[in-house]
Amino acid sequence: MSILDKFLEKRSNSNPNAEMGFTDHIEELRWHIVRSLVAIILGALVVYFNIDFVFQKIILGPANNDFISYKGLCSLGKMMNIDALCLGDVNIKFQNNQLSGQFMMSFSVSFMLGFILAFPYVFWEFWKFFKPALKPSELKYAKGIVFWSSTLFFVGVAFAYFLIAPFTINFFANYQLSPQFENIITIDNYYDTMSDLILGMGIVFELPILVYFLSRLGILTPKVMRDQRRIAIVIIMVLAAVITPPDWFSIFLVAIPLAFLYEAAIMVSARILKEKKAKEDQTLDW
Repeated sequence: MSILDKFLEKRSNSNPNAEMGFTDHIEELRWHIVRSLVAIILGALVVYFNIDFVFQKIILGPANNDFISYKGLCSLGKMMNIDALCLGDVNIKFQNNQLSGQFMMSFSVSFMLGFILAFPYVFWEFWKFFKPALKPSELKYAKGIVFWSSTLFFVGVAFAYFLIAPFTINFFANYQLSPQFENIITIDNYYDTMSDLILGMGIVFELPILVYFLSRLGILTPKVMRDQRRIAIVIIMVLAAVITPPDWFSIFLVAIPLAFLYEAAIMVSARILKEKKAKEDQTLDW
């Protein structure tokens, strides 16, 4: 029996008053997806009708010298005597090399930001689908799951936008192998970098939520995570090195929060294991 079959069977057993077959489950999931897409489209429309402001002030924000992060980081660097926090001026020349490039870019930006805006609702829709498969005792510990998942996602997005993106864009925009080479960046390449950073970190920050469910299913334990801590740290350092400029300060700037997330995930898993043991002990007492 596949994992999907086990899940659907568990979902059906938790709803004895509503006997649902495989097709019924798929139909219900389809409507959750449809409503999620509608929410994303509505968010995308809001962004699209304000695309000039969004693109100039938000998407191109880290490419401007007056971006809030540059000022804030430099002020912090002067207070802490860390020169690396005062980044150099950004001087990027953009170009569009496709006839419909700018037009299609407006749609790409709209849907990406539409997804970010609609994330709490999208997560809530999928949570409604998975929720019936959980027991009442499991639901008790899943209270606030939509709030915490959305909060972690937005924290990851903000972390990428206000910290990682400025360092990444500033470094690569000013990096030259020779003065004879001029950096002229295509808007597609710039946007791809921004979207990968922002959405990638938003998803990475969902690690505690993922660990929560895997621990509930018994797939992951705190012992396994502690035993694999060294490997996890290496993976975190490699990931940080890939998405940041190749200097140690930037790498640690990303790696430290990710390491904290991993430790938080261990605590989440340990708490769930403790709850399971307490429940088993209570059952044995009976």
